[in-house]
Amino acid sequence: MSSTEVEAVLSLDRVTVAWPAPRKGESEYVAVEDVSLEVGRGEFLSVVGPTGCGKSTLLNVAAGLLAPSAGSVLVSGERLQGINRRAGYLFQGEALMPWRSARENVEAGLLFAGVAPRAARERAEAWLARVGLSRFGDSYPHQLSGGMRKRVALAQTLVLEPRILLMDEPFSALDVQTRQLMENELLELWSSDRRSVVFITHDLEEAIALSDRVVLLSAGPRTRPIGDFRIDLPRPRDVAEIRASPRFSELHVHIWRALRAEVLRAYAQSEGRA
Repeated sequence: MSSTEVEAVLSLDRVTVAWPAPRKGESEYVAVEDVSLEVGRGEFLSVVGPTGCGKSTLLNVAAGLLAPSAGSVLVSGERLQGINRRAGYLFQGEALMPWRSARENVEAGLLFAGVAPRAARERAEAWLARVGLSRFGDSYPHQLSGGMRKRVALAQTLVLEPRILLMDEPFSALDVQTRQLMENELLELWSSDRRSVVFITHDLEEAIALSDRVVLLSAGPRTRPIGDFRIDLPRPRDVAEIRASPRFSELHVHIWRALRAEVLRAYAQSEGRA
């Protein structure tokens, strides 16, 4: 599936993000420059690039948390002004309120949106059941494992029924086994209603295993897209099993060839050699 074949739910049109010069006489820092990107309805898109290339910056622009210096963001063809109310954002770090139980964390967004308490409680409990945490509604975040907290955060985001799901390396802090379990749970939830997903990761294997398309970004500064690859692996998928398939290996080799030079350039920059 390609964004050109279906309605674009989210479009970044020639987006540039520049930061003011830190000191007088210095040039502004251009994080991303002239980036155009479309996400189709029901599409799972992963964005991959070297560390520090501006992946999270673009996600914040898509969420309306950061205004671009140039260019525009369109949501279902309408120019985004302010916060993207049609998107849910799953952060990399912990975003749960430690003084609230799992159930209270999930229902909080509904209550803030004006949903009646009883209805909010019912919807929260339904989503806790969907992520396998029915028995843990009264537990507090410190009483839950890392994977369980991620499930609560996922329920907290999806209970609001966003049309677009923005995910910023949500599983990067988890151990390998828990990470694969969460990736499979995400795919199962996604397949039930096919929300549009923008998934940020630096892990190329994760991107291929999950996605319909993988977009590569160059090393910063002045980050730009350098590749757009369709992932033609069959669905439904088990992320561990699909990694063992010959086609997965072919895709990984092909995409890594395009990404490798940018990763090395970013590494050299971090070492002060470029």
